[in-house]
Amino acid sequence: MDNYLVFGNPIAQSKSPLIHQMFAEQTQQAITYTKSQPEEAEFKASVATFINNGGKGANVTAPFKEQAIQLCEHLTERANMAGAVNTLSFRDGKVYGDNTDGIGLVNDLKSHQVQLTNKSILLMGAGGAARGVILPLLAENPARIVIVNRTVEKAKLLATRFNDEKLSAIGYSETAETTFDVIINATSASLSANLPDLSPKCITEKTVCYDMVYGAELSLFLTWCAEHKARQVIDGLGMLVGQAAESFYIWRKVRPEQTQVLAKLRSQLQGVDK
Repeated sequence: MDNYLVFGNPIAQSKSPLIHQMFAEQTQQAITYTKSQPEEAEFKASVATFINNGGKGANVTAPFKEQAIQLCEHLTERANMAGAVNTLSFRDGKVYGDNTDGIGLVNDLKSHQVQLTNKSILLMGAGGAARGVILPLLAENPARIVIVNRTVEKAKLLATRFNDEKLSAIGYSETAETTFDVIINATSASLSANLPDLSPKCITEKTVCYDMVYGAELSLFLTWCAEHKARQVIDGLGMLVGQAAESFYIWRKVRPEQTQVLAKLRSQLQGVDK
């Protein structure tokens, strides 16, 4: 029986143990998956203890994703460019780090038949959540990705980090000047039920709007997008399941099917399945 867990603080709300338990049952993998809530100063020691106890891998969520990079002897390109790790693997006495958030987002968009190739994408926010999805989005060969942030300088710094001519940065006031095929909210605004200062002029009836936040109801942002006639609005529950599926594949070399897991989580969120 191989042991895995997720590190975070707080962590009580985490759905990762349930998701990975369902993946394991579906693929007949003999694993346990639990959760751990160390204090920030204890994170490194907690990982070391888990490794010493025979742990095979771990997911990492807030506030430890940046700290986790410092523990890794090997990083994937997407983890290095994201500046954050959400998947740790322990093999041959070494620590390997990856970031599966971006591929989780891209695969969720594709599962909703959202085209990204040659499309114009607006990415809202310039923090860790935005940074983690840029490389996988670029891999889909969009026409352009425009990063918008309250502090434009932060958005410009993020754009230059990736050194790609398809990336640019603007302030929210400039979103009134053009339209986008796909708009992705990677800000924390929805967590506090706030609306970013996005101009409704950048949304058309062909625009798909995505919010990384999920809940029983549509977020304020997605409700606002729907009111402004967006073609499709999608929350981040599929991204959560998708990033977990990619972590599971990294560890077990088996790709789980996500549809039933997503349906189970959705019914739980809506209070149908207690």
